[in-house]
Amino acid sequence: MTIKKKLAIVKYNKRIQNRLNLNIKDYKEYCEIEIEIIPIKYKYGKFININENDKLYYHIYFNDNKEEIKNKYKIKEEDGVKKIKIIIDYQVKSFYDLFSGCKCIESINFKKFYRDNITDMSCMFLGCSSLKELNLINFNTNNITDMSCMFLECSSLKELNFINFNTNNITDMSYMFLGCSSLKELNLINFNTNNVTDMSSMFYGCSSLKELNLNNFNTNNVTKMSSMFDGCSSLKELNLTNFNTNNVTDMHGMFLECSSLKEINLINFNTNKVKDMSQMFFRCSSLKELNLINFNTNNVTNMCQMFSGCSDDLKRKIKSENKNIKDEAF
Repeated sequence: MTIKKKLAIVKYNKRIQNRLNLNIKDYKEYCEIEIEIIPIKYKYGKFININENDKLYYHIYFNDNKEEIKNKYKIKEEDGVKKIKIIIDYQVKSFYDLFSGCKCIESINFKKFYRDNITDMSCMFLGCSSLKELNLINFNTNNITDMSCMFLECSSLKELNFINFNTNNITDMSYMFLGCSSLKELNLINFNTNNVTDMSSMFYGCSSLKELNLNNFNTNNVTKMSSMFDGCSSLKELNLTNFNTNNVTDMHGMFLECSSLKEINLINFNTNKVKDMSQMFFRCSSLKELNLINFNTNNVTNMCQMFSGCSDDLKRKIKSENKNIKDEAF
């Protein structure tokens, strides 16, 4: 039996540890997750969300103090906390909502992360609006299936390094970067999206992104792309020629207010199953041309304001070239 399997069975029971020839150092080395948090100076508030039943499995230390802080998940100005260390035991299998709404955090560094029994990271950093630095180099995402809302409203983050991210098992990436308005670049070249079914609002409100390389995105199983690029007002180009939209049913607001986009190549878009295209290109005011010659709108029930806010020249051209586009679209 490997050490990791042993550790899945035993925690601090010395009798069992002795029988398996396992000691506390092995446990710490192979099973704990260690996180270092730096709070904003002079700002108080909660720095972690812990359920009542899980308190036993989180160990918190302030300012390199060796003594564990019991039942304290908020800091006050008078505490003088400059650094927080959190140790997480093997029993914890979900990081859902872990730092949600923790506005007093400036930096999070995952120093140790050997475990692979975490399956859910949805809403993990949701609303961490003061977070400027997030070190994910040691992150283990091997068995994660849900990353929806993971970085939602992390409005101070300027960069994210996903070099070691394993997204092989992810099925939900909806709202993942929504409201990350300070992100200027996003390298997703290593993202495996083979199993993703939901990408709705994935980049919603990423208003500082000037480019986005999605050439390696596999969208074969995606059914929802509504508001996917909504509010990406700094994007000047977007190459989606490799996108497979065979199973997509919802494209509502997909490029809404992408006001700097001059062209979008949708020549390979299969829209056979799409039912909602309302506001799809709403206020894409810089669009000069749009080839929709292959768009199949037979199943579309809603085209309302599809091109509202686009230039009159573009509207006229679309009307003349696409007789299947309804008047409500303009």
